[in-house]
This record gives sequence, C-alpha cells and structure tokens, in this order.
Amino acid sequence: MSTSAGRKEHPISMRLPEADVAMIDRAAGLRGRSRTDFVREAAVRAAEDVLMETRLIRMSPEGFADFMAVLSGPPTPVPEIVELAKRPAPWEPGYVAKS
Repeated sequence: MSTSAGRKEHPISMRLPEADVAMIDRAAGLRGRSRTDFVREAAVRAAEDVLMETRLIRMSPEGFADFMAVLSGPPTPVPEIVELAKRPAPWEPGYVAKS
C-alpha cells in the first residue's frame, strides 16, 4: 500500500538561475524565513491575487442598478483625501513632516 495517498504536502521543483536564488535567499533572510517558506508564501500570495482579480461577483438586478447609480452619480469628495492631495510632497519646498 502506498503512503503517498494520505500525503498532504506536494513537492515542487524549479530550475532557477543562480542570481534569482541569491536574491530569494537574501530576501528570505531579511524576513527571517527559509527559502522554502519565502517562496511558498510569495507563490500563494500571487495565486490569491490572480484568483481575486478573476472572481465573479454576483448580485441581484436591484443591487446592480444601485451599484451603477452610485458609479454614475457625481463624486463625493472625502475631506481627508482632498487635504492630503493639497499637501506638498516630501521632495517639494514647503513640506513639513506631520508627527
């Protein structure tokens, strides 16, 4: 009887240029992670991003009509965002760091 039937982890093998492995190892070290943990986490995060981008959103016809009405209506300014957009950037004259 095979013991692989109950296996919950699956190996993945990749061929990478030495420079890629060095960069991955350096980044993993900065995060205090092993190469395997770092690559697994990055791959899973990238997969989640792709799945979220392509996820179907279902709503009722009434909900969709309400959604479209909000998108079609005039924008409502958010005072905090307006204030933020008016501040000079850190590299511009007049910038004062907020504490």
